[in-house]
Amino acid sequence: MPAYVIFDVEVRDAQRYQDFMRWAKPALESAGGRYLARGGAHKVYEGDWAPRRIVVLEFPSVAAFETFYYGATYQALKAIRDECSSARLVAVEGV
Repeated sequence: MPAYVIFDVEVRDAQRYQDFMRWAKPALESAGGRYLARGGAHKVYEGDWAPRRIVVLEFPSVAAFETFYYGATYQALKAIRDECSSARLVAVEGV
């Protein structure tokens, strides 16, 4: 069952975040993930949520995402991401 991962990211240093993104994309793809949305225009229709940069990923399963997320490669990249941004993150199983 596919898993969808949603990030709400506040970028504090755009240049450093671009460094993170350059390395994150091939790591993500090698783990079976793919981008569905990457910082495009968005609009809130209900509630008081004020997202900043929305990123949506698809993985083959929650287990595949967790293997990627907790793995050494992404954890090293996450350290870079944490230097230049903060994020909220949720994963949900698809149907």
